[in-house]
Amino acid sequence: MKSIADYSTDIENGIRSLEFPGGNLSTLYEPIKYALSAGGKRIRPVLVLMGADAFGKDMTKAMRPAIGIETFHNFTLLHDDVMDKSSVRRGRPTVHKKYDENAAILSGDTMLTLATQLVAEVEDDKLRRVLDTFNDMAIKVYEGQRLDMDFETAETINLSNYLEMIAGKTGSLIGAAVKIGAIIGGASEEDAQKMYEYGVMTGLAFQIQDDWLDTFGDSTTFGKPIGGDINNGKKTYLYVAALEESNQTAAALRAAYEIPSGEMRVKTVTRLFEKLGMSEKCKKAVGHYSSKALKALNSTSLGAEEKEAFKKLAEKLIGRKK
Repeated sequence: MKSIADYSTDIENGIRSLEFPGGNLSTLYEPIKYALSAGGKRIRPVLVLMGADAFGKDMTKAMRPAIGIETFHNFTLLHDDVMDKSSVRRGRPTVHKKYDENAAILSGDTMLTLATQLVAEVEDDKLRRVLDTFNDMAIKVYEGQRLDMDFETAETINLSNYLEMIAGKTGSLIGAAVKIGAIIGGASEEDAQKMYEYGVMTGLAFQIQDDWLDTFGDSTTFGKPIGGDINNGKKTYLYVAALEESNQTAAALRAAYEIPSGEMRVKTVTRLFEKLGMSEKCKKAVGHYSSKALKALNSTSLGAEEKEAFKKLAEKLIGRKK
């Protein structure tokens, strides 16, 4: 199998090869090109290629579906940034800030259809399984986003609620990416499902790490301002876990979130998280779900080389600083 960097290069080249209409339609497609050119980890499309390579030793048939998965992921980011009122992504203005909200919504809608078309470019005997996986994932992502939005105003949320939300919003997309790749590569249904579990568990660890980075990371490497989740009232892993500590803690945390958005709110909430040891609790949770991901991976019929490649990818994704 190739290195992660080589798979990423293949994806970048594939994205650059996409052609979009210009002329009168440039206002629809320019925001799409802008979004796809922002770079990023490209982990989801890399997982599609890796899945196909690991099970079929030929990733060429997975390239267009892999680009489709990345297009879908970026479609969700366009809409998420509008809903979250985010102004920066990957170190530059979000699409709705560079253009406007209408552009972000309509170009995002177009990206969804383009993504579906690209994902469907598979052999006929695999098309149904691939599209079922893609569509099931998409619904889970939307359900997760709805829960995430509802949590912003919910009075009570527990860790079970939170994990259900991120399993849909984050885990299902990572899981579907590697499962689709495995299906294209010719994996059995059992192996494809085990790879899906590997992806979902990796996604849970990834999101909890992302929550940690938003509070304790470095904005210069994270690519967006630190404390954005706090200022937006997001119910992150740190917040939900802290609420379960005690009634006194819950009262103090809710009071801190009543402070107007800005540096003071971020500092006050962060100090509470530090006092309660939430950083360490996050790290333990990341380790827990990482272990579950590896257990699912090890239960597949893949050889040692292929398993090691997926293990390294999970370590790279979860141990990141940005």
